[in-house]
Amino acid sequence: MAGEAVSAREAILTRIRAAQGRQGAEPDATQLERVRATIARHEAGPLPGNARNADPVAKFRAECDRVGTTHAEVGSIDAVPAEVARYLRANNLEARVAAWHEFAELDWTAAGVAVDDRPANPNDRTGLTGCFCTIAETGTLLLLSSPATPKVTALLPETHLCVASKSRLVNTMEDSFALLRRERGEPPRATFFVSGPSRTADIEQTIVIGAHGPYRVHVILIP
Repeated sequence: MAGEAVSAREAILTRIRAAQGRQGAEPDATQLERVRATIARHEAGPLPGNARNADPVAKFRAECDRVGTTHAEVGSIDAVPAEVARYLRANNLEARVAAWHEFAELDWTAAGVAVDDRPANPNDRTGLTGCFCTIAETGTLLLLSSPATPKVTALLPETHLCVASKSRLVNTMEDSFALLRRERGEPPRATFFVSGPSRTADIEQTIVIGAHGPYRVHVILIP
């Protein structure tokens, strides 16, 4: 049976390659080297004319509005606790967040917010994270997993608050991959993009918010 499956596979591949003017079921060494060289060049495909903006911050805000991400801007990282407190009050949410460790030393007491310096668990209602960079073209956050940046804090609570620096705002997804290669070399185990609250229309084409992740996404822009 296994031999028949392999034969069937080879037959399909042979027909596909024959339709492309190639011989056999598998590429030869020269063809494989050509593929590897192409991948190594990290060639970018054509971009739409509006992909690169003179004002990427304005574009990012507009795209956040389009995908349902709320946003605010503060003057420094020290102003983040006050903005978090304001957002939680405005949405009648508990003044408690599970946060990445990098935010633990901010003055949360003055803002009246309790911060749990640990990965989020199913009992948490709000998670606070940073991000690797943001993408203006689609209003997207790019987050990378690591022990210090647990992805569950972004994905598990119903509300995701994200601190994003305008200095790490790029125009396109291609730019974000280039930045990732330049600064990290290889991507980590989990690389994920957040473009607005989680949603699905699998059932009767009706949009349901919060289906597979956060119900709310709020970005706090810092310089």
